[in-house]
Amino acid sequence: MTDEGVDTRADGAPHQHAGEPHSGGALANRLNWLRAGVLGANDGIVSTAGIVVGVAAATVEREPVFTAGIAALAAGAVSMALGEYVSVSAQRDTEKALLRKESRELAEQPEAEFDELVGLYEAKGLSHDTACQVARELTAHDAFSAHVDVELGIDPDELTNPWLAAFSSAVAFTVGALLPLIAILVPPAGVRIPIAFVAVILALALTGAVGAVLGGSRPWRPMARVVIGGAIAMAVTYAIGSLVGHAVG
Repeated sequence: MTDEGVDTRADGAPHQHAGEPHSGGALANRLNWLRAGVLGANDGIVSTAGIVVGVAAATVEREPVFTAGIAALAAGAVSMALGEYVSVSAQRDTEKALLRKESRELAEQPEAEFDELVGLYEAKGLSHDTACQVARELTAHDAFSAHVDVELGIDPDELTNPWLAAFSSAVAFTVGALLPLIAILVPPAGVRIPIAFVAVILALALTGAVGAVLGGSRPWRPMARVVIGGAIAMAVTYAIGSLVGHAVG
């Protein structure tokens, strides 16, 4: 039994054998958190860099750049936190609904659920007799856990906390946003934009590489994507800031 919007272990994590502890699932969850943190930091770098570079192109004064950077950091962190809270809350509600449905089905039609469990194990390659034996033993031990593990890929004890997700996203975004803000404010006005550009490109290359490694892929293509995207974002906002600055001046 599978439903859209539910993690069915398509993330590449090794499947746990029936009855084993959920160490692999816990590891996959931790890796997903790390990837989410890297993506949040990447968003903070790109969005804040685009804003402060645009403002720095329009004025040599530090105060407007600082104000714009702090505003971008605060707004971005709140937006990331809110978005993550809503998203994870929706996922958690869906998972809870599926768990309640599975519990109800086990109470109302245990024979049909047992046959479904046998079929799922047969689909994994077990013979009918072995699948029946495994299903019988797991049902006797904990029928609910056996079914939600194989059918839904959900660990009822490891549902994602939306508050933790929101906090983590806000922190990751803030950490990423601080780099371009510092890089644009510390150097002298004449070199602040080139230094910020280089610092942002290096940071994006790092986040791209880390995200690729956590995702189990080669780093070069993800690095190129985030670096090129960040460079384009800064180039666009620099051009707009220069035009606006000259127009206002």
